[in-house]
Amino acid sequence: MPLLGEGLPDFPWDTLTPYKELATSYPGTVADLSIGTPVDPTPQIAIDAIRSAEQSPGYPPALGTPELREAMVGWWQRVRGATLATDAVLPTLGSKEMVALLPSLIGATGSVLIPEVAYPTYDVGARLSGATPVPIDTASDPGSWPEADLVWLNSPGNPDGHVLDRNQLRRIAAWAKETGTIVASDECYAALPWEEPYVTEGVPSILADDVSGPDKTNLLALYSSSKQSNLAGYRAAMIAGDPKILTPLIEVRKHMGFLMPGPVQKAMAAVLNDDGHVAQQREIYRRRRNILTDAVIEAGLVTDPETNAGLYLWLGDAREKADAWEIVEALAQRGILVAPGTFYGEASRMKVRMSLTGSDEAVEAAAQRLKERPLFG
Repeated sequence: MPLLGEGLPDFPWDTLTPYKELATSYPGTVADLSIGTPVDPTPQIAIDAIRSAEQSPGYPPALGTPELREAMVGWWQRVRGATLATDAVLPTLGSKEMVALLPSLIGATGSVLIPEVAYPTYDVGARLSGATPVPIDTASDPGSWPEADLVWLNSPGNPDGHVLDRNQLRRIAAWAKETGTIVASDECYAALPWEEPYVTEGVPSILADDVSGPDKTNLLALYSSSKQSNLAGYRAAMIAGDPKILTPLIEVRKHMGFLMPGPVQKAMAAVLNDDGHVAQQREIYRRRRNILTDAVIEAGLVTDPETNAGLYLWLGDAREKADAWEIVEALAQRGILVAPGTFYGEASRMKVRMSLTGSDEAVEAAAQRLKERPLFG
């Protein structure tokens, strides 16, 4: 009998090993901008909250402590404009857990629609459930989409930073209710808008009252504290939306033992109740983004004009000649490591993803190396 993982593709980042070795041959430290993992300190309010709960010998509640549930509901209302009850939110062990497991938890065995440019876990999660992943343009008319057990949205997108506007989300929400199709929107980069109208108005959510109204039937949204609060190492995220879907998910998670540790629940409640540290972190990323954007243009790369939010630059060769791996190699020769677009689907074979999560020192080093001369003659 084949083991579950035997049919899965290799973990993409393992294929970067030879390019990492090439990057180390450049004088100085490698500027690793290939992964979107936070490098800045975890906010003190989170550390203090964890310390206040360091004596937590018992099992934590699967559905979240009352304090955390109130914080989640308050955050959705205050930040995302979504009015939810406490039975419409659930803490998860990072958002990636739910991306990988949701198809299995809802019993998806047919088709799972995923963005045509997407983080690999959407594809893998569908395969783990025995379903077929089907890439689609999520900005297209939902009436043209094939029948499916589940539809994944990702806005702002990883890797491309594209944002689905309110009108498109309204069309999708109405379609989900009309067809009975579950739509799950991964919105974990929503706190990082860079362009208007999203800087002023915020990135819209599928659950926002001005998008889906009071009825959230068949609608789910994911959000993570990892990016906004540098809590990736603590696995603090949530899923929200239709209580008729979330209630059985809670029961399954109880049986499986998927419980967010008590101190982490305390920390997550603290960061969700504080918007100040989020604004400070956003400005740190904005500064790094500006530095890298200027540098990549000097190096002969072009940024995607629709990258309106998120944690990455989505780049291509300005000459439209070099493919993703050729760009990866050229950057590695300068001691800079990025992820090739092929990790995110065939539609991205001419692109690379550059993360904003390098330290200030790494970002400055990368910028200086990029400005030495164009990557291609």
